[in-house]
Amino acid sequence: MFATAFAAELARYGPTGDGAGGLGATPSLDESRAYCRRLALTHYENFTVASWLLPRRLRQHFYHVYAYCRWADDLADETGDRGRSLDLLDWWEDQLRSCYAGNVRHPVFVALGETIREFAIPPEPFHDLLTAFRQDQHVHRYETFDDLLGYCRNSANPVGRLVLHLGRSHDHARGKLSDAVCTGLQLANFWQDVANDWARGRLYLPLADCRRFGYKEANLDRREATPEFRRLLAFEVGRAEAYLREGLPLVDQVSPALGADVWLFIHGGLKILERIEAVDYDVWTRRPKLSRADQARLLAGCVWRRWRKI
Repeated sequence: MFATAFAAELARYGPTGDGAGGLGATPSLDESRAYCRRLALTHYENFTVASWLLPRRLRQHFYHVYAYCRWADDLADETGDRGRSLDLLDWWEDQLRSCYAGNVRHPVFVALGETIREFAIPPEPFHDLLTAFRQDQHVHRYETFDDLLGYCRNSANPVGRLVLHLGRSHDHARGKLSDAVCTGLQLANFWQDVANDWARGRLYLPLADCRRFGYKEANLDRREATPEFRRLLAFEVGRAEAYLREGLPLVDQVSPALGADVWLFIHGGLKILERIEAVDYDVWTRRPKLSRADQARLLAGCVWRRWRKI
C-alpha cells in the first residue's frame, strides 16, 4: 500500500482521475502554478527547493521543475508495485510528450509548459530522469563505480542541467561542472542513506568496492559498521567530496543569484559528508543529517559571500 498522501494525488490527478489525467477539466495556469508551489514547499529536502536567495522571477519556475521531478519520483517509489510503477512512468512520459506538443491536462504540465517555453528547455533532461526512475525498478545493485556513475548521469545530472537552463547559463563547459556537482550530491545522499536504501532492497555501494574492502553480504544483512565498512565508506565519501569540489568553479560562472544557490548546495553536500565522518562512518546506527544550526551557518555564509560580490 503506497503513501496515503500520494495515493490521494494519484486518485485525483492520475490517468483515471477527474482532476487532469482523466476526463476532468484542465486546471488554469494560476491553479497549476499554485499546485506546483504547494508541492515544492511542503516536501522536506536538505534545503528548500527554491531558496529565498533566488530572484523572485525564478522561484515559480523552480517549483514547476520540482513538481515534475517529485511526481516522477513518487510514481517510481510510492506505489509498492513495480509493474504499476513502470506503467505510470510510461503514462508520465506520455504527458511530457503531450506537453511539448502543446496538449496539456495535468496541473504539473500546465505549469511546466510555461517554463519550457520561457527558457527554451529541451526535452532530454526530463526524459533522462524517467530513464533513471525506470532503472530503479529493476536494478538494485551496481557492480562497479562506473556503473553507478552511469546511473547518476540520468538520476542527478539532468537536474543541474535544468537549473542551468532556468538561469540561462547552459553551455558545454558549465554543463560539465554542473554534472560534477550533481553527481557529488547524489553520491553524498547515497552514503547518507545506506541504511534506508538497504531496507528498501537497494544498495548503491559498488559491489567491487565491497569486495575490495572485505565487506560481505552477511555484514550487510546484519547492518554492521565493521572496520571494513568504515574504510569502505570513507573511501566513497572521498569520491563524493572530489566531485563536489570539482564543480565549485561553477559558482562564479553563473549569475550571482543562481551562484548563491549553487554554493549553498555544494557546501550543504560537503557538510553532509562531514556529518558522515563525524559518526565515524556508522550510517547504520543513525542517518547523518544537517542540523538547524548547520543550515543557519551555511545560509549565513552564503549571504555573506553574495553581499561581498554586490
